Amino acid sequence: MMALPNSWNQQLAHELQKPYFKELMDRVNSAYDINPNAVFPPKEDVLKAFQLCHWEALRVVILGQDPYPTKGHANGLCFSVAPDVRPLPKSLVNIFKEINLDLGLTPPANGDLSVWAEQGILLLNSVLTVAEGMPDSHKNWGWEQFTDAVIQHISTQKEQLVFILWGSKAQKKSSYIDPSKHLILKSVHPSPLAAHRGFFGCKHFSQTNAFLRSLGEREIQW
Repeated sequence: MMALPNSWNQQLAHELQKPYFKELMDRVNSAYDINPNAVFPPKEDVLKAFQLCHWEALRVVILGQDPYPTKGHANGLCFSVAPDVRPLPKSLVNIFKEINLDLGLTPPANGDLSVWAEQGILLLNSVLTVAEGMPDSHKNWGWEQFTDAVIQHISTQKEQLVFILWGSKAQKKSSYIDPSKHLILKSVHPSPLAAHRGFFGCKHFSQTNAFLRSLGEREIQW
């Protein structure tokens, strides 16, 4: 499995040494060994969110649930898909719709959000692996404990970040975030089932950029 980059490895060293994390890695590696083509994302992309957004560059955290369970879609970043995926997942289509409503920007040519990660956005799912066609199949394996710890560590060690929480599952992680130090933005999930109940019009993208501007930082190019 792809290793954490040094910046994150140093920050999370204590967590990575805990027994539950070793058990999690053994279980995940076993799943890939048994059927490497039916566990997503590809094994080398499981920790991609950390690879593309280094600790020192971190400015925004967006939380997702678990990877897309459709072959060829998941690429290790929440809500993101591989560049050649068509049609785009409906949640991602709605995210691009809200960016257009909020900022007037034309949707990008594909659904690969690596360009966001490279600007300091940690695109982190709560669970980092999934079996083909089975959403939530790796729930309660230990990923939630790990990502809870990541969020809490970020909140404790960093100042004035933006945390974007879409949907009830992501919002549960708000208990690990200090609201006196960070901007927390919440709305319903961008899925077609919920987006019309408050995701459209949430203006999280312009709010994020306004917050960054107030700190004298460069805006995100959404």
